[in-house]
Amino acid sequence: MNKFDLVLSIDVFEHVEDCFSFLRKLKDKGEYKLFHIPLDLSVQKVLRSYPLLRSRKKLGHIHYFTKELALELLKDCGYSIIDYRYTNSLDIPLQNWKTKLVRYPIKFCYLLNKDITVRLLGGYSLMVLTK
Repeated sequence: MNKFDLVLSIDVFEHVEDCFSFLRKLKDKGEYKLFHIPLDLSVQKVLRSYPLLRSRKKLGHIHYFTKELALELLKDCGYSIIDYRYTNSLDIPLQNWKTKLVRYPIKFCYLLNKDITVRLLGGYSLMVLTK
């Protein structure tokens, strides 16, 4: 079996029915693993519910995460977290002017407190480097 230096899992395991088995099998494929995980769970998305249902229907997401849930899932599957950071999903071009307008307050709040902004307003994903 080939073992790679780095395995990329970019926006994958939120689509996998048994993400625990998937992550455990992936663990032995390489020394380091880099995960990019959409953080679909935020207060505004839970209150409105439509964005979560849209993620399910349009994107095929069947699991939803906060930063803490994603990190705990990786630890539960035997991964050691080396580092993580938020990535901005707000820079994806959109047609709706209302959505474009909402981006600016979110970006400003993010400068004040990253964790609270992501938890309340969403619009970010998590990049995680593991061993």
